Amino acid sequence: MEEKIKAKVMDARKIKRALERMTTEILERNRDLENLVIVGIRTRGIYLGKRIAALIAQAEKIKVPVGVLDITLYRDDFSELEAQHMVQKTEIDFPITDKDVLLVDDVLFTGRTIRAAMDSLIDLGRPRTIQLLVLIDRGHRELPIRADYVGKFLPTSKREMVQVHLDEIDGVDEVLITEPVEIE
Repeated sequence: MEEKIKAKVMDARKIKRALERMTTEILERNRDLENLVIVGIRTRGIYLGKRIAALIAQAEKIKVPVGVLDITLYRDDFSELEAQHMVQKTEIDFPITDKDVLLVDDVLFTGRTIRAAMDSLIDLGRPRTIQLLVLIDRGHRELPIRADYVGKFLPTSKREMVQVHLDEIDGVDEVLITEPVEIE
């Protein structure tokens, strides 16, 4: 099935501005930066997390550790057989017990990815807090999950899709709303 682009809602400048604003909010809320760690959900959450860490380093001259979380085995919509072919590595080489974990993802939709990520984190240790940062919150929650830091609230229909493209992977920073096109 093909997709048509309905709207380009963010470009590189708007993404950068949203990340800078959220970084300011993180710094205001987290006085003890020595206790803060960032965990990006594979794939685009990793790069957003690294950008946030760089902005914190620039503002506060402190290096916040960044880890990578793969939640494939924790998802409730994959069978074990399917998951075996898609599992990638979780790379968190620092303790998360008693830490303030900033969990980062690109799009918050149903909440199921975040639930899986929290389950995975708890298996690795017991964080003092888990805060959620997302670039886009598009609504349609199926679970009672809310982000602490949101780049942009983007009401969408369930038929629409939100695509986040990041320079590190896609060669461009942009957020698109797309919709499936029926081919006759």
